[in-house]
Amino acid sequence: MRRPRAHIGAHAVLIAASLVMVTPFAWQIITSLKTLSGATRVPPSFLPEGRWENYGRVFELLPFGHQFLNTVLMTAGRTVGQVLLSSMAAYAFARLRFPGRGLLFGVFLSVLMVPPQLFVIPQYEIMLSLGWLNTLRALIVPGLFSAFGVFLLRQFFLGLPRELEEAARLDGAGPLRIYWSIMLPLARPGLVALSVLVLLWSWNDLFWPLVVNTDPEQMTLSAGLASLRGQFQTDYPVLMAGSLLASLPVIAVFVFLQRQFVQGIAHTGIKG
Repeated sequence: MRRPRAHIGAHAVLIAASLVMVTPFAWQIITSLKTLSGATRVPPSFLPEGRWENYGRVFELLPFGHQFLNTVLMTAGRTVGQVLLSSMAAYAFARLRFPGRGLLFGVFLSVLMVPPQLFVIPQYEIMLSLGWLNTLRALIVPGLFSAFGVFLLRQFFLGLPRELEEAARLDGAGPLRIYWSIMLPLARPGLVALSVLVLLWSWNDLFWPLVVNTDPEQMTLSAGLASLRGQFQTDYPVLMAGSLLASLPVIAVFVFLQRQFVQGIAHTGIKG
């Protein structure tokens, strides 16, 4: 009897936690279908009012198509760049022997201790000197490198068996061939986990796109939605409708890659 009761208690806690997590999303959907007066009513109403026009207003107030394309290109560029560069650096730190490897890796990880806001002014000056303001390059290039991604994938590479690498070396394969043909396919769960993390971070990035791109045609969705907030009044139903439209692609990607993401995060802690 103890085991079924324990299972019931665990499921009850999980259901309660799920409801807490789903409630803001449900409230977002309900608010997107209200009028402005209905969304700001006190006490609040928990019933939608069927205002589907709010979704059309998003496309009237914003160049939604351009901003969606900018967000997709920025997210794809950052994700591909970080996965490729982080996996190469992680393989070198995990498998290759060279003088000062531990010291260099420690210095590399020290970047994680520096608040990212400190890099904004130097990076902005670099973008300005290169003439990259209001371009996709300004959105993508500074996000191509990640110390966290290197650390995450290094832990995954350390957990892979060395016998495969030694067998490939005996067959005459070099470090680059071993990395690309053997280690990289085996690290697929870790690569997927990093890809999902980078995708979520890039898609929701707000501060940097607001700094470098002020042209509405070159903004991302997060920056464009932020511009809907007025100084004295904000149309919350339209803002919630736009936020919901912007969230759907990320939700779909996460649901599709959920299993690989969980496996990748679980395997990174096998060996330190």
